[in-house]
Amino acid sequence: MILPVVAYGHPVLKHVAEEIDQDYPGLQQLIADMFETMYHSEGVGLAAPQINKSIRLFVIDADPFHETYPEAKGFKKVFINPEIVEVSEETWTFREGCLSLPDMNEEVVRPSKIVVNYLDENFVEHEEEFDGIKARVIQHEYDHLEGKVYVDRVAP
Repeated sequence: MILPVVAYGHPVLKHVAEEIDQDYPGLQQLIADMFETMYHSEGVGLAAPQINKSIRLFVIDADPFHETYPEAKGFKKVFINPEIVEVSEETWTFREGCLSLPDMNEEVVRPSKIVVNYLDENFVEHEEEFDGIKARVIQHEYDHLEGKVYVDRVAP
């Protein structure tokens, strides 16, 4: 089912999301609906706060970037209760957009490498290093769980 995406200014986008456990009601269906919503909206990531659920969950499928960034091919993941545990000093700038801020794009500076601890859709714990476009998309969605949107990171 395609879910409504909340727009910038909605209060849920400013709250720090709550952790969930494997007993969260309808979690697997929610994950499936989030992927369907993301694809319908032509996004590469979608965080639960964007569908008015203040929980620590986001989905990513960076495959649309694969022509420019080959490492994005097949990069599809579910992140539950993620925590970025390490960031590189090295940064890079990329023009980001957001499903909650349609028709807008701005240059955002972010760390080029991150280490993330997270649970997958089966509640298996992972700690992985990501770089480049993968790190970029993860950080963008992670910000939603922290009550931030990319325009909060744009230089005045």
